Order: sequence, then C-alpha cells, then structure tokens
Amino acid sequence: MSFAYTDVSMKEFQELQKNFPGDAKGKMSLVIPALWLSQRQNGWINGDVVEYVAGLTGTEPLHVWGVATFYSMFNKEPVGKTLLQFCTNISCGLLGGNELIQHACSRLGIEKGGTTQDKKFTIFEVECLGACGTAPVVQVNDTYHENMTMEKLDSLIDQMSS
Repeated sequence: MSFAYTDVSMKEFQELQKNFPGDAKGKMSLVIPALWLSQRQNGWINGDVVEYVAGLTGTEPLHVWGVATFYSMFNKEPVGKTLLQFCTNISCGLLGGNELIQHACSRLGIEKGGTTQDKKFTIFEVECLGACGTAPVVQVNDTYHENMTMEKLDSLIDQMSS
C-alpha cells in the first residue's frame, strides 16, 4: 500500500476518531471524515486510499469505495491544483452559473470535467453547493465565492494563475 497519512493528518484523524463511538455504526460514520482528510492530503481517492481508510476505520473497502463514489465531493481521479466547481442548479443557473462555467472553460481552454495541461486548473459542473441565496456560486478548492460575476471570476483566475 503506497498511501499513508502524514504525521499531521494522523493526529487530525486521531482527534476526529474521539468524536465517534467505537461500534460498527461509529466506524462507518468515520469513513467520510477519513476520506476528506485523505483527499486533502492526496488530492483524490484511489484504491490505495480506500484500502488505507478501510484499515483505519475497521470497515470494508467496499463500504469505503461506496461512500467515495456516492458523494460528488470526493475526486475519483487526479484534479488540478485549483479545482473550480460551478453550481448550475436552478438559482445559480438562472443567475448566470451556466455562462460562468462556459466563460471559465473558454478562458482556460478546457471542457467541463477537464484539467489544464499544466495541471493548474480543473473545472467541474456540480448540481448544488447549497448557496442559493448568494447565487451564482463557485467553489474554489474548499472556499465558496458567492454572488459571482464574470469580472470576479476573471480576477480569481488571474490570482490563481500567478
């Protein structure tokens, strides 16, 4: 197995583990935060990560993979350094989310779901980011950027490019 937590990630996992009961349900519930830590460290969830998390949580690899594939927040393939996730659900879509993602794709020369050749950017269209009141929203890595405009998007891309 080639994946393992760094010392920092392991300490964080051990702290998280204290918040979950030691029974089977608690172990299964610990899978999501363990995967989140793994993705933060590795960038994506692969077979080595699944095996490692299963071992840490005392669950079956099939359960861990089922969780990872159920939630769209887990990357199942490598992504760029900057992950741009564009909500195009009803509120964001009506307020320009579709135009924003098209603009970003055009500007970066990639299609939805693609990664730039320099591995700096990946663009995903997502169903909902739960920020309808501040639509349109773009999630850049783990940070929401709400009330997005073309100008704000261009500024973000410029900042992330340098």
